[in-house]
Amino acid sequence: MDTTLQYKQCIPTHVLFGAGQLNNLHKQTFPGKRALIIISNGKSTRANGYLARTEEQLSKAGIVSAVFDGVVPNPTVDNAAAGADAAKNFNADFLVALGGGSVMDCAKAIALLATNQGELWDYVAVGSGKGKPISQKPLPIIAITTTAGTGSETDNSGVITKEDTNEKAFIMHPWLFPELAIVDPELMLSVPPMFTAFQGFDALFHSVEGFIACTANLASDMNAREAIRNIAEYLPRAVANGNDLEARTRVAFANTLSGAVMCLTLLTSEHGLEHALSAYHPNLPHGAGLIMISKAYFSYFIRNHGCDDRFIELARLLGKSDADKPEDFITALVELQEACGVADLKMSDYGIEPSEFETLMRNSREVMGIMFTSDRVQMSDQDIINIFAESYK
Repeated sequence: MDTTLQYKQCIPTHVLFGAGQLNNLHKQTFPGKRALIIISNGKSTRANGYLARTEEQLSKAGIVSAVFDGVVPNPTVDNAAAGADAAKNFNADFLVALGGGSVMDCAKAIALLATNQGELWDYVAVGSGKGKPISQKPLPIIAITTTAGTGSETDNSGVITKEDTNEKAFIMHPWLFPELAIVDPELMLSVPPMFTAFQGFDALFHSVEGFIACTANLASDMNAREAIRNIAEYLPRAVANGNDLEARTRVAFANTLSGAVMCLTLLTSEHGLEHALSAYHPNLPHGAGLIMISKAYFSYFIRNHGCDDRFIELARLLGKSDADKPEDFITALVELQEACGVADLKMSDYGIEPSEFETLMRNSREVMGIMFTSDRVQMSDQDIINIFAESYK
């Protein structure tokens, strides 16, 4: 088992975890008196009462709040700029990101732009970004997650799409860790089955990628193992019965652990390949894209013996106790996808065409090339195209 025996850990977010924790928001210490609440442009946050409950909690603490509801499912540069304008116009002291990964990611970009000059891509260090240093501390963030998938409530990065160049890239800085994260599984009971599965597999792949990465270490391995075990056992239950609070809690716990994995090691290129897919097809949910390419992607590393012992252990963590060869991981992974009803997702249903594969390959190289440095086996350009082709339905 090849793992790094040294690691750096700084995950400073204060986490309130468990059912009912939103009710304790008013008891916390706040970084000011004026909060801009960031939500998506959909209806669920209002319809399910989560916005009203958050506003009530802030009011009980003497906080004045306003709402910015301009975040799309794959948040854009324009979303971030509009949110920053709203924060400045309201004279917000801090932000409350209420929603899933898109909302939390966009809140980080809003926090940055609210206090720093220029455009967001000035501060992006990959792709066509200028990589400028962040000179002014961003607005503080309180993250209240309503999904279990991205881990963005406890990490220091945010993924944003630049539509004119089809770049789905990230901002990252220690200042972007939320000060407080509320992980309340009661807020996840309303997530539909399919999206529960998409989000759960996103969390799963954060840990699987971290586990097979050449940068894996003692701490990332520890978090990844427990996350994978919990998702394997409880995600099918959460998909089958959204009101199963124990299952929701366990999947939320796994997601929180997977967020720690991302802070402890660099993920592999699976996320880079998927970012290319959803950069060109923003209607594609991130977790769905990851599921689509996962069988072909991990099979590549198994064929090339990237880390045989780790894939055997991954198969056992997914519940295949008799696993004795790397290929057993693919068997266990497909069985989990079947149990969650997502084994037959089709790229073609989202408008993806085989003629795009070379473009997608180049996008993944140019925008998210850093993630390939974490792979134990280096892919050629044709290998990447082949993974897209093998995944196509």
